[in-house]
Amino acid sequence: MMTENIRVIPVLTIIGDKLVKTVKFKKPNYIGDPINAVKIFNDNEVDELLLLDIRATVNNNEPNYSKIEEICSEAFMPFGYGGGITNMDQIKKLFKLGIEKVILNSSLKNSLGLVTEASIIFGSQSIVVSIDVKKSLFGKYQVYVNSGQKRLNVELEDYVKMIMDAGAGELFINSIDRDGTFKDFDLGLISLVSKISNLPVVVCGGANSLLSFKSAVESGASAIAAGSLFVYRGENKGILINYPSQKELKTIFTD
Repeated sequence: MMTENIRVIPVLTIIGDKLVKTVKFKKPNYIGDPINAVKIFNDNEVDELLLLDIRATVNNNEPNYSKIEEICSEAFMPFGYGGGITNMDQIKKLFKLGIEKVILNSSLKNSLGLVTEASIIFGSQSIVVSIDVKKSLFGKYQVYVNSGQKRLNVELEDYVKMIMDAGAGELFINSIDRDGTFKDFDLGLISLVSKISNLPVVVCGGANSLLSFKSAVESGASAIAAGSLFVYRGENKGILINYPSQKELKTIFTD
């Protein structure tokens, strides 16, 4: 019997104040205003929401606090944010705006000290570390930062262990190869990370149906995240913000 309490989390990727969607972290396609998406997700009683500014770090921008505050005021669900976060002052400001989780990624390329400091002050349950993963030509999983533009010289398995030791409360694993492709999750990646990690593992990249949620959970995922699946509809990728009903989710996770 599978638990029916699996979190299914829409991921809204933005550039500045615009909602976009990428394929393999490239070619962002404009979707609309993230506020409209949040209102629809409110109506559909989503479990949780993640907002990622995918160019903030690359462009050396701080988080767009005014847009984040606007979204927080509209969101009726737990809400996490990542993008452009480099120091504790920014983290403190985000929590004051109403964010419940901060998502750290590129700022950790030289040190995981920010994870430890933030976890001590705000509690590990509020600190998520995002790991962007891509396969090499030889099929080896490699860790990337800066929106998939820079590879870290560290083994994925070692990096996961370092993040656990640093005090993070959750892992967000994003497959660059599967992002926006609808080719299903990388189950091998999910299985590998889940076996190493003693933290909840949220997986993202490649979701194509409710059945793909189930296979990801069976491979070890603690929660499911998706972007394209919740902003597009059909083979032609018509823009339609959507989310499965609670009944549908309960059915797929109860076997």
